[in-house]
Formats: sequence, C-alpha cells, structure tokens
Amino acid sequence: MLEPTNDKAGHVEEIHWPSLVAAIASVSAVGIAIGLGLPLLSIILEKRGIPSTLIGLNTAMMGIAAMLAAVITTKLAHRFGVVQTMIWAVILSALSSLGFYYAENLLLWFPLRIIFHGSTTTLFILSEFWINAASPPSKRGFVLGLYSTVFSLGFAAGPLLFSLVGSEGLMPFVIGACIILAAAIPIFIARNESPLVDEKPELHFVRYIFLVPTATAAVFVFGAVTVGGGSLFTSYATRLGFNESQAALLLTVMGVGNFVFQIPLGLLADRMRDKRPLLSIMAIIGFVGALLLPSLSSNWIILATILLFWGGCVSGMYTVGLSHLGTRLTGVDLVAANAAFVFCYAIGMVLGPPTIGTAMDLANPSGFAWAVAFFFGLYVLLSGIRLLFMGNRG
Repeated sequence: MLEPTNDKAGHVEEIHWPSLVAAIASVSAVGIAIGLGLPLLSIILEKRGIPSTLIGLNTAMMGIAAMLAAVITTKLAHRFGVVQTMIWAVILSALSSLGFYYAENLLLWFPLRIIFHGSTTTLFILSEFWINAASPPSKRGFVLGLYSTVFSLGFAAGPLLFSLVGSEGLMPFVIGACIILAAAIPIFIARNESPLVDEKPELHFVRYIFLVPTATAAVFVFGAVTVGGGSLFTSYATRLGFNESQAALLLTVMGVGNFVFQIPLGLLADRMRDKRPLLSIMAIIGFVGALLLPSLSSNWIILATILLFWGGCVSGMYTVGLSHLGTRLTGVDLVAANAAFVFCYAIGMVLGPPTIGTAMDLANPSGFAWAVAFFFGLYVLLSGIRLLFMGNRG
C-alpha cells in the first residue's frame, strides 16, 4: 500500500506519480466513454421515436445516480478497499454500457442509467480522492489542474469518436465498453500504491457537505452552470440571432476556456494558503460576465472573448474547490468529503437545467443570463459572508 512521507497534518510531501498516473488515466478513459455515450444514447432513442421529454427524463438519471453513488462510495471503499471498489465500478459500467444496445424496452434504460452513471461516479470520487491523497499541498492545485485538463481532453474526444463510428449496430457500444475496461489497467498496475480507507468516517454523510461549504457550494454552482448553461446555451445564442454554426462555435470557445485555464489556475491556487478568495474572485467574474451577456449579444467577437474567460472561471471553481477540499482534510474524512463534493455537483446538475430553462421561458432570451447570474450571485454572497465573519472555518 501507499506509504509516502507525510507532514504533521497528514499530507504527502512529494508528488506520488505512480498513483497520479493511475488515477488520471483511469478517469480519463471513462471520460472518453461518457463523451461517446451521451450523444450516442440520445440519438438512438430519437431514432426509436421516443419523445424528447422522456429522453430528457432518462438522461436526468445521471444526477440521481451520482447522488446515490456519492452516499455509498465511502462505505464501499472502507469495506472492500479503493482498488477493488474501482475495479468493480469499471466492470459494472462496461457491462451496463453494453446493456443499452440489447435493451429494447425504454423502461430498462432507467436502471441501466443508474448502474452506468453510479459506477462512473464511484470512479470519479475515488480517483479524485486518490489524486488529492497523492498530492502535496504546495502542488495540489497544479496536479488537479493537470487532471482537469486531461479529463477535458478525454471528454472532448468522446463526441469526436462518435462522429467517426456513428450510432449503427453493436460496434459503438463495444468500443465504449473496451475504453471503460481499459481504465482498469492503470488501476491494477498501481494497486499497491492506493491510499487506505481503514476506518469509517466520524461524521454523517450530510455533515461533510457543510464541513467545507466553500468547496461544496462551488461545485454546486459548477454543476448548475455547466450542465444547465451548456445544454441550453445553443438555444440562447440562436434566440439572440446567431445561426447554429455561430452558436456552436461560441460553445466551443467556452470549452477552450475550460481547457486552457485549469493548470494556470491550479498553479495560482498553489501560491495561496487560503483558496477561498480565489474562488470568490472567479464567482464574481462569473456573476459579472453573466450580467454582461445580454448587452454584448450584438458583437460576436466581444461575446466570444468574455465566454473564453468565463468558461475558464466556471471550470476553475471545480479545480480550485477540489484543491481547497484536499487542503482542509486527509484520510477517510477526505474521501467522505469528496463524495459530498460530487453529491453537491449532482444536485447542481439536477437543478441547473430546469431553473435556467424556466427563466428563459419567463424572460426570453435574457432569462438565461439572469438565471446563471443568480447561481453565481448566491456563491458570491455565501463566500463573502464566510470570509468576513467565519474566519478560517470552511
């Protein structure tokens, strides 16, 4: 098992590269498979004549599955170990991904979604715990920025792969399952490097949500804005008068911002003992950027420039929030808090799309910007209150 040199707070003092390579490689492979699966499954249901409402409802099982997995993952890791839990998660996600091809009845797709996304969520929780545990505080932001960058590349490669293999036949599902199974290889190679979860968490799961609220609130906003804003931004842009190609390119610019800024923001976080001011600054930029969207909608270049930095700040809240979590906690508390972190992301993922969609129906099209600003504004208010009145707590 992993036995690095630890400081007095229980953090490792040097980057443990075998662990990091294993965790980052495995979760990136899963990212490719998810990036392939999301458009693949939607297209197949559409070809079968399934109404969009039911397609959306089935897709929403992602968030439900993530919340369920977040609650039980720490217990599984404590009972069976990190590596064994991750290997079983790989197997279940690969088998369930094949199950979508053979399941003709839509009702079967709901439990398959739960199994698939629950298993992949378990992989994310334990991979991020592994990465955090193997990173010294002075370099944790850089490592998590690297992780976010590599995962973004993997997730972006999924749709590209879909464009090459299409949606016909068994082959796309076999490719996806094989990619997922490949995630087990680096996990198995580094099996003796994995961190221990040798005791049960001291607190109830819900308590970990509020133990480091600056981090868990950041990932809630990230989930709401990335999933809600990402899924509805194309509609928003076309309502502003841009054509579909221009709207898609704007969304791509946001993706470039997500990719480009993660390592620089991680390096910046490493230079800050307290990460909370950086999280607050990114939320303020997100808030102001959202408010500016309606007034700048007539100029594509200016809008694209704002979205580039805005996209970086949105994703930076995940990277820096996760770094802040790792700075505050170690051991079993860290894996439990990481599960709570993902749980809050799932809540944002569930609440973001309907909130932003309803706002667009009530105030077309500016409701999109107002709803996104609302999420960022909540975080600015929370983080400001905690910085002013709560001192170093959370």
